Amino acid sequence: MSYINTHNPTGIMTKTKDQPRRYTLPLLPLRDMAIFPHSVVPLVVGRPRSIAALEEAERGSRELVLAAQKQADMDDPALEDIHAEGTLGEVIQLLRLADGTAKVLVKGRARVSIERFLDAEGTFFVEAVDLEQPERLSVELEALARAVRRYFTTYHKLSKKVAPELHVAVQALDDPAQLADTLAAHLPLSLEDRQALLAIPTAMDRLERLHLLMQREVEVIQHERVIHQRVKKQMDRHRKGRGRPAQGADEASPPADGEAGLQQELMEELRELQEQVEQKDLPEHAREKVDRELRKLKMMAPMSPEATVVRQYIETVLDLPWVERTDDRIDLARAEKILDEDHHGLVRVKERILEHLAVQTLSERLKGPILCLVGPPGVGKTSLGRAIARAMGRRFARLSLGGVRDEAEIRGHRRTYVGALPGKIIQSLRKARSANPLFLLDEVDKMSADFRGDPASALLEVLDPEQNHTFNDHYLELDYDLSSVMFLTTANTMQSIPLPLLDRMEVIRLPGYTEEEKLTIARQHLVPRQRSQNGLKVEQLSITDGALRGVICGYTREAGVRELERQVGAVCRKVAREVASSPKKRPMARVGKGSLRRLLGVCPYRDEPRELVEEAGVATGLAVTRHGGDLLPAEVAVMPGRGALVLTGKLGEVMQESAQAALSYIRSRASSFNLDADFNRRVDIHVHFPEGAIPKDGPSAGITMATALVSALLQVPVKREVAMTGEITLRGRVLPVGGIKDKVLAARRAGVETVLVPTDCERELSQIPAAVRRAVRVVPVRHMDEVLRLALRLTNPEQFLPSASEIMDWRVPQAPASRVAQ
Repeated sequence: MSYINTHNPTGIMTKTKDQPRRYTLPLLPLRDMAIFPHSVVPLVVGRPRSIAALEEAERGSRELVLAAQKQADMDDPALEDIHAEGTLGEVIQLLRLADGTAKVLVKGRARVSIERFLDAEGTFFVEAVDLEQPERLSVELEALARAVRRYFTTYHKLSKKVAPELHVAVQALDDPAQLADTLAAHLPLSLEDRQALLAIPTAMDRLERLHLLMQREVEVIQHERVIHQRVKKQMDRHRKGRGRPAQGADEASPPADGEAGLQQELMEELRELQEQVEQKDLPEHAREKVDRELRKLKMMAPMSPEATVVRQYIETVLDLPWVERTDDRIDLARAEKILDEDHHGLVRVKERILEHLAVQTLSERLKGPILCLVGPPGVGKTSLGRAIARAMGRRFARLSLGGVRDEAEIRGHRRTYVGALPGKIIQSLRKARSANPLFLLDEVDKMSADFRGDPASALLEVLDPEQNHTFNDHYLELDYDLSSVMFLTTANTMQSIPLPLLDRMEVIRLPGYTEEEKLTIARQHLVPRQRSQNGLKVEQLSITDGALRGVICGYTREAGVRELERQVGAVCRKVAREVASSPKKRPMARVGKGSLRRLLGVCPYRDEPRELVEEAGVATGLAVTRHGGDLLPAEVAVMPGRGALVLTGKLGEVMQESAQAALSYIRSRASSFNLDADFNRRVDIHVHFPEGAIPKDGPSAGITMATALVSALLQVPVKREVAMTGEITLRGRVLPVGGIKDKVLAARRAGVETVLVPTDCERELSQIPAAVRRAVRVVPVRHMDEVLRLALRLTNPEQFLPSASEIMDWRVPQAPASRVAQ
């Protein structure tokens, strides 16, 4: 039958579109294996007829039929010895070896059925027809595919024979036919089961068969585990002497049947679970739900996956603290003492906690407040939560929300998902074993959202006092009362917290510590802790107040005390090394300010505003960042040009608009500044904020940019000991901004002597410590004219920008503005 290769080298016979596709191709018999479509398999071929079939395929379309032998040990199979159902394969790579065998890599293309068996010149040829029956993607088929994927996940968790890469690939498959063939190719099935799956033409039937096969495998694995645990328990009893028979018993009696013993253990577990349900104090709605689930569990097969899910659900409900509470210790004097011991300063926070305790002494039912501590890192927000819990006598639960982007982390997963768990709120209460703990939600400003939902929106129900008494977790499907929980949240900044969530919370700002507060914290808390952690005794290390001040001012520049503790720890480690190197481990001398350079190296910080030379076009602003208050210097350069305004430094839209407003204010007052009316058309102005890699935005730099612009145009320097903050309008009014305390503390740390703030912010000045107000002169201003008189280095500042009724024709002495304009 050589006509097969000469007249039809491709081996494919074209038919009408209503009939299945037919093939005339070489046949490669397989031993003990079945190849499925969509799979790539390496083979070693040694029989002459098989090698000839590969060569025929390589000369033609590279296609051949792959079919399994019924008996693997038969070297020369006949037609009746080969299964009729096989796979249309493609030769991807063929490598002939020196011993006469060949290595081939084949890929399954489609499911075929062999109709005729042809013998042509020493090799096998067959006539085959497509067996696959295409199906539409129906709702039923999609649901079955999802169920198979979930069951495969369960099988993957129980079995160690499945590679993680296969599990990921299976979850990504959308085609039900390809899903069935991929699972059939990789599951540890017998040849009979594989051949039966290969003979099924529809994806629906193949998936149903696979579901049954996987269920059988899962039950076998679970039985193996139970038997292993039972045998292990019996061996442990024998080791402990508990396995000896009682006196008078027949020691030669045969052991109980294994299946009966397993059933007895399962019944004992159900009885124990029933007793726990009866003893647990549950609300009425929770008890009804647990009773229903327990009745359902008794009717299930003990080893089924559904029984495991129901049992885990019942245990979770029983572990929750439904009515277990701790009694608050309403002792204001004791609570105040504990708060003062753990944290220095933070007066407003302590006052709010004491107010809450005082109200609890007068009210029997008080909804838990939701406090939000907002401040830079290192000011003690998280540790303050533990101190508050200790002061109130409550248990402490903490949940970090940094990086959380899945709504199920808050509300839990529904039990229809494999591996479903309650949300973090319920899990934390389960660990705390109290229905009224102090619950700290840390880093609430660092949540994000994606396709899995918005966790910030899920927190609305948790933190709303009008809703959280019926908080519903998706896993529990029960209302849980959170109204007795005292929630405490922390954040570095309020800008990234959604407004609806922020509305549920009472915000308390922690702007940072003053130099005196840092000194007290270091002396009372940081030095003793670091000395103990580094194995030093009190007589081996003492740090003077002068040395601590030197570390605070010269080696740290922060709102909190985290870096300060690191530097104190570095001093302790240096001293510990010297003590350990000493022959008699003699006590060391005190660490003074003069020893800091030897222990910590060169001082990295200095009072820059006092040492830098004043320059025209440079003004110092103030800003609030995630790390607290900070200086925000602005630089302006004026050069001949055509009226361009260039803004650099990674500025946001608000700051760019502030720069435009500042320039418009100067143009509207050009005659008062002795500038030509069209000066802006003959110059280019470049406004730059250093540290261009850091994004900057906000209205606080409005008066800073206006001052720098006027200074550059008039060539009058700005006083370096002056810093400012405030929003500017087109008419020069100074509008209020936020974060005044943070900014004043930053000015104090940097050595600034005078801070200009909007007059409407005077109410916030009372929050600034008295020691800072004595060190920094805070001047309220209403208009930009006042800012310029106070900030510019003028000979007669009181005569600068007077009103029209005082003087009509006044010019700035020695100001080369007209030359700049020309």
